[in-house]
Parts: sequence; structure tokens; C-alpha cells
Amino acid sequence: MNDASYGRLGYNFSIVGCQKSGTSTLSGTISQHRLVCRPPRKEAHFFNDEGYDWSAPDYEADYTAPKRSAVHSMVGDSTPVYIMWPGALERMRAYKPDMPLIAVFRDPIERLFSHWTMLRTRHPDWPDWSGFITEFRPTTLPSSIPDDVSAMRYKHLSGVARGFYGAQLERGFSIFPREQWLLLEFRTLLREYDDTVDSVTDFLDLPRFDQRPPLRNRYAGAELVSGTAPTADEISGLASLYAEDLVLFGKLSGIDTSAWPTSRILAGDLEPGVLAERFATKVAPPTPASSSVE
Repeated sequence: MNDASYGRLGYNFSIVGCQKSGTSTLSGTISQHRLVCRPPRKEAHFFNDEGYDWSAPDYEADYTAPKRSAVHSMVGDSTPVYIMWPGALERMRAYKPDMPLIAVFRDPIERLFSHWTMLRTRHPDWPDWSGFITEFRPTTLPSSIPDDVSAMRYKHLSGVARGFYGAQLERGFSIFPREQWLLLEFRTLLREYDDTVDSVTDFLDLPRFDQRPPLRNRYAGAELVSGTAPTADEISGLASLYAEDLVLFGKLSGIDTSAWPTSRILAGDLEPGVLAERFATKVAPPTPASSSVE
């Protein structure tokens, strides 16, 4: 029997962030639950589609997935740009005001570096590290996409903006009630995987797995990318940029960030150069043919 015979199912939960924080691992795990339908693709990128006619959305036609079994009752969209994309959560609220939302957070500088290495792996001619952290370098979470840039370019190069977790939660909690959010932390997800999976199924009102799927590091970055490694000064500057927001994030989330490298740098417990040296082990000098995208 093919999938079409079971009809279609509207997306009814969402992993909204953050990119390079274990969302693929979490999505892949939950999609193996017997009551959860695996979507056609992990990231629907529906609510951040700036070309869509949001004055008359057709959710039934454009935001459903084919059921793969008669027992499937849930299907999730895991698009980690939603939490920071201007207007995305508001569009989601219009679709389903009681949508359960899951967000996973990671040290903002580690997340930023992982974001850049992913881009360089896929597109070696995209901006080098220094360009990546300066092309869009707001001092807080932007409320709109810059007028003079395409939404696609902004999606790929908005790495710095994605690290303002406190502002993202502040805006998110103003759109969806706090009780509709499950907030997780990247290191804890990996270290306490079984407990984290149980917390997710409990949050979604699903029976716990009889046997949890094994932990898989999905879509891990390349071991080595071509480019220029971060400097100690750049790492220090990023830590200062995130300092105020990180305090807000701790208050809103209740997540202990004291072990995060950014927090340790701000506390004076970690030299920025030490983190820069660790990052440098994953970067090889660019070849002469490498260039930035126009």
C-alpha cells in the first residue's frame, strides 16, 4: 500500500532552532517513533518563505505531509531558522496557535564556527571566516531582513544574528506561551541522550520508545575545510558581542551556560586564543582559486 492511500497530515509540532545544535539528530530520532510520520524532508522552510502569499496561505495544499501509516498522528517540521527569522513564528501562530515548539541551544561561538564550516564544506567559494562574521553583524536580533540583500543569502550568512538566543526567546515567548516551549541544550542532548529523548516524547504527549533509537550524529561537518582560521581577537570580539544577550538567555531559559566557551571567556576562565587554536585544527589555508561569492 502506498503512502497516498493514508491521506495527508498537517504538521503539528516543530523544532524551530537552533541550526548546528543537534536538530537533525533530534528530528531523525523522533521521526522513528511509531506514531510519528517521517516528513518528506527534514526542513520544510515554509514559514521563512518570503516569496509566499501570506495574505492567503493554503495550509492544506502547502503545509501537509503524506501519512506513511494509518497509525501516524504527528509529523514535525524541523527548520532551525524559524526561531530567528523575522515573522516566522508569527506566521506559525496564525497556522496553529497551540503548536508545540522545541529549541536546542549551543554555545553561540561554537555554533557560529560550525555554521561556517558547514557552508565552506558545501560552497568553498562562499565568504571566508572574516567575511562571514562581518557581512551581517548586528548588535542584537534583527527585526527585519536587510532591504538590499536576498532572503537566500541572508539565510546562509546570518550566522552572527543566530547567536542572540536571549532576544530570540524574548520574542518567542511573546508569540507563544512559555508552556508550549521545550528548551534543550546541545551538550546535554549528546551526554544524556536517553533522558532527552524521553523528555521530548513526554512533551509531545507520545508514549515513550520501548527501545530508543541509537544516537546518531547526523549531518556532522567536515573534518577539515578550506579557509582562514579565527583569530583570538575575533573570538574575543564575538564573546563581547554576545555578553549581554547571554545573561538574558540564562534568565529566560534556565539553562546553565557556565560551561560554554563563550561564558568562560567572559568570566576570564578561558583565553580566546585557546578556542581559536582549537578551531584552527579544522581549517586549512585556502587554495589560490578560492574566492568569495558575489
